[in-house]
Amino acid sequence: MQNKHPQTDRRKLSLLRIASYVGIAAGAIVLVCVLALLFFADPLVNKFIKPKITEAFAEAYPAYSIRIADMNYSVLRNRFGFDSVALRAADGSFSGTMSPFHVSGIGWLHLLWGGSLAPNDFTNSVVDAQDIVVNLPQSQYRLRCKRLRVSVPNSEMVAESLECHPLSGDEQFFRARAYRRTRISFVTSQWNVKGLACLELLQGKNYRARSVQIHNAVIDVLLNKDKPDSKDTSGPFMPNEILSSIKKPLRLDRLSVTNGQLKYGERFELDAKPALITFDSIQVSAEGIANRGDRDTVLVVRAQAQFVKAGTMSVQMTIPVASPDFSFQYSGSLSGMDLRPINSFLEISDHMRIKAGVLEAVTYEINVASGRASGNVSGVYRNLTLAAINKTTGSEKGFSNKVKSFIANNFRVRRNNVPGSMKIGKVNYTRQPDDPFIQYAWFSLRTGVRDVLGF
Repeated sequence: MQNKHPQTDRRKLSLLRIASYVGIAAGAIVLVCVLALLFFADPLVNKFIKPKITEAFAEAYPAYSIRIADMNYSVLRNRFGFDSVALRAADGSFSGTMSPFHVSGIGWLHLLWGGSLAPNDFTNSVVDAQDIVVNLPQSQYRLRCKRLRVSVPNSEMVAESLECHPLSGDEQFFRARAYRRTRISFVTSQWNVKGLACLELLQGKNYRARSVQIHNAVIDVLLNKDKPDSKDTSGPFMPNEILSSIKKPLRLDRLSVTNGQLKYGERFELDAKPALITFDSIQVSAEGIANRGDRDTVLVVRAQAQFVKAGTMSVQMTIPVASPDFSFQYSGSLSGMDLRPINSFLEISDHMRIKAGVLEAVTYEINVASGRASGNVSGVYRNLTLAAINKTTGSEKGFSNKVKSFIANNFRVRRNNVPGSMKIGKVNYTRQPDDPFIQYAWFSLRTGVRDVLGF
């Protein structure tokens, strides 16, 4: 029997054949693309993706320049790797490097068609950077971090071996200014941020996190009193100034410091050994850190530490969040202790040595209003005995030292401060231009202690 539609059947067959050829060709193209990504991903990202990143950064941050070394890409992990990345401010106020640097989970394919990165492209991203170095020449400090990991899906950031030091040694740091200044260095083994709103941070909407945990922080503070006070009234920022300077909303529910250490020193002569006070085993808890709130919104800080490894000191602070001026309140106590460990400071600062003395307890309440501290210090101690010493040799010998010791013990210093004849110390201190926050709190308390003792 003769076929009635031979031409139609041939057309259908031709269409099927063409479709199969097209499918094979498309599959071959996809296969080639996959193989190219698998075996030639690095040349492709260096040729096409790296220039896109550089251009996008230059457009978004014209005041900075970025330099990216060779890149690599893992298809299976969707992870970009950078041998090194360097950033620099055009005015020279900032420079930084990190190497190596990896980021995974970025939605980036639309970059090939002329698109640009948006915060939502980082929803599944994890950033892992190592050997981060940030230089701040104007303030003469350098920040280092051994490893920084940011996980957007887990809303977490972890910084390991984070430290901040002057760019040079102490003498060069102090020599750079004609006036007195405070050198601060710190080291922490780990800084852990949880509940971090990463996408909101990228979008510049706000800065919000549930908690920050700082482990094994060591802070070293040194003041060079061999130079006069600065006439510059700007000074270091205080908590209220720092919070108010942040334009976007900020909220941190809780900050904690475990096993911290603070070394506070005052140097009175060039290259001389500083007077030193230490606080060990520091535990700090701060709640309600924010830059928005009404007049009743306060930041509450509670801390406890070992004072010169001899007594336990505790403090509680309340800092108004919305205060336009430098005002806060703090109170606390110091347990009983032998007073002789204070000699590490007293011998250099006042050329006096505590020979004997036992502290039973100290309590204090201090109010700061517009940078002026007032309040009371109450301390019970017995049998305080001092000896004047030679500031060079530390010797108690010599007629002059003996006369000073006699006058101090019999006419100046209150040797016993006990119930029935107790002296309540008055706090009276005004913020100086170079006072950082911790130093200011210590100086204020010290005026009350000195008033109790009589010197």
